[in-house]
Amino acid sequence: MSKAPTIRAFVAGATGYTGREVARLLGEKGIETHMHVRPDSSDLDRWGEYASQHGLTLDTTPWRAQAFDSHFEKLNPTHIFALLGTTKARAKRVGRAGGDASLNTYETVDYGLTMELFEAGLKMNATPRFIYLSSAGSGESAKGAYLKVRHRIESSLEKSYANYVTIRPSFITGAGRDDNRPMERVGAALSDGLLGTLGLLGGRRLRNRYRSITNVQLARAVVHFGLLDSGSEKIVEGESLHDV
Repeated sequence: MSKAPTIRAFVAGATGYTGREVARLLGEKGIETHMHVRPDSSDLDRWGEYASQHGLTLDTTPWRAQAFDSHFEKLNPTHIFALLGTTKARAKRVGRAGGDASLNTYETVDYGLTMELFEAGLKMNATPRFIYLSSAGSGESAKGAYLKVRHRIESSLEKSYANYVTIRPSFITGAGRDDNRPMERVGAALSDGLLGTLGLLGGRRLRNRYRSITNVQLARAVVHFGLLDSGSEKIVEGESLHDV
C-alpha cells in the first residue's frame, strides 16, 4: 500500500477571524501548518503563543515582492490557504495612527497580497492546491470594489491555476472578533430574517446561498473543501458550506 503524501499547509490571513480557526483545525488534524503573521505585527507575541498552543509553526515571512517565491521553494507547501482581507475601517484606523492607509486597501491587500501567493505557487515545481476565501456575490456581475477584486482573483485562478477551490461565504458572524463590526452584525440579522421569509415563500435556493455563517462553521468548510483532491468542485458556496 502506497503511503499518503505528506500535507504541508501555509495559511495567509491566519490572524483573521476565519483564518485563525482554519489554522487551529489544521493543527488539530495533525497537519504540518505554517501560520503566517506579519513580522511587524504588534500582536506577534500573542500569535506566537497561539501557534505554540495549537501545534502550529509561526511564519513571519515579510510581504515583499518575490519574497514568497524563494520561501515556497524552501518550504514546499502542498496547500496554500489564501484568506486575506481588509476593511475600509481598518484603513482609516491605520491612517489615524499615523500609518499609510494606502497599504490597507482592497487593491493592495485583498488583491495584491493574494496574487503574490498565487504567482509564487505557480512557480513551484509541484503546484500546490490553492484555497481562496472569496465572497458571495463575486462573479461577472460583481458590484463594488470589494467584490470586483474577488472576481479578478477568481478569474486568474480559473485561467491559470489547475488545482484550486474558491469558497464564497455570505455574512460571517459569531463571537470573538478583534474588530467590532456592528453594521455587519445588523446586516447579517436583517439578511437572515429576510431570507428566512423568502425560504417560506419558495426562495430556498436564494436563502441558502446568502444566509450568514459563523467563523467556526466557515473554517470547517474551508478545511474540508481545501483538503479534497484536484478533481473536486472549483467553487463552493451556499448550503454546501453549512453542511460540512
